[in-house]
Amino acid sequence: MPVLRRAAILSTTLAVLAGLLSFSAVHAAETPAAPKGTEHVFTVHNFTTESGTVLPDARIVFGTYGTLNAAKDNVILVPSHYMADWHGYEWLIGKDLALDPGKYFIVATEMFGNGRSSSPSNTPEPLHGPRFPVTTIRDNVTIVHQLLAQTYGVSHVRAVIGFSMGAQQAFQWGVSYPDFADRIVATAGTGRTYGHGIVRLESQIAAITADPVFAKGDYKAPPEKGLEAFNLVWTAWLYSQEWWRKELWRVGAPADVTLDKVIAMYRTQFIPGADANDLILQMRAWQRHDVGTTPGFHGDTEKALKSIRTPLLYMPGATDLYFPVEDARYEAAFIPHATLKPIPSLWGHPAGAGAGPDDGKFLNDAIRDFLK
Repeated sequence: MPVLRRAAILSTTLAVLAGLLSFSAVHAAETPAAPKGTEHVFTVHNFTTESGTVLPDARIVFGTYGTLNAAKDNVILVPSHYMADWHGYEWLIGKDLALDPGKYFIVATEMFGNGRSSSPSNTPEPLHGPRFPVTTIRDNVTIVHQLLAQTYGVSHVRAVIGFSMGAQQAFQWGVSYPDFADRIVATAGTGRTYGHGIVRLESQIAAITADPVFAKGDYKAPPEKGLEAFNLVWTAWLYSQEWWRKELWRVGAPADVTLDKVIAMYRTQFIPGADANDLILQMRAWQRHDVGTTPGFHGDTEKALKSIRTPLLYMPGATDLYFPVEDARYEAAFIPHATLKPIPSLWGHPAGAGAGPDDGKFLNDAIRDFLK
């Protein structure tokens, strides 16, 4: 099974495993074909980040599905998650799924640092590589707010729906722009990254930077040993302990799959081709996220959560080790119109993107009903 959607049948065992388990997997033959979208680029000249650094040409890649209606009131925003491109929500988009492109105009944005939107890897000096500023969740929300207004004349959307770091953005939309959306859906993500998550991410950053080839971010070749260590640290937290004990990595895989092959696949193919500085940039954004540091809230996370006026469907993964369900229960208590609906799955964090055999239906049914 994929993190985002069921895998296609590929030609070799490791290719199958990469398809079954990676973020870039594609739907299996028995699932609906991926919806057709259109890719776009939005650029803001002299975009000032929260850190005060000015990006001369801040670029956001995004995709759209469906057609914007004359009233401009059928927009749904789906902001991307860690290192993902705009195809990352296609488990949710389709005629028979929660987001029907025949009904909605769906805008799927890519975050700073994913290697396609403005990132350490694709920005020229003096902001190349480790000199690229840490961009926050609020930076991503701010530029997408401009994108929607300037490109489509949209100042209000039907919903903001986000998974993982996309959920972090969804919470931030609710705080920064409290009247912007009719509904907010957050799956497998929280309004703040708490201490345990910060430590986990720091261990993954340390795995990359410990490789001497990293050279403080000015590497001449990819720090492959550091990236492999990063991949394995990340993987250890990805699924639940019971998922591993029950060997659910066998689901949908060929008969000769072994745990050693799964580990080898993750070590080398978890996020193929990702740049080390890009990986670190998005982890720094993840670490620093806290709706309480939004201007006007003075670091008070609970006060910021209480300010969210939009009805919010909060769907943590019941076995998520990245964003524990206990953190979601804590936060939901402060959000006035929150509906807490944990995803009953052993698939850990990826359950929030429909990874398990039953997760996709559970999410689509819940989100479809909520949008009504």
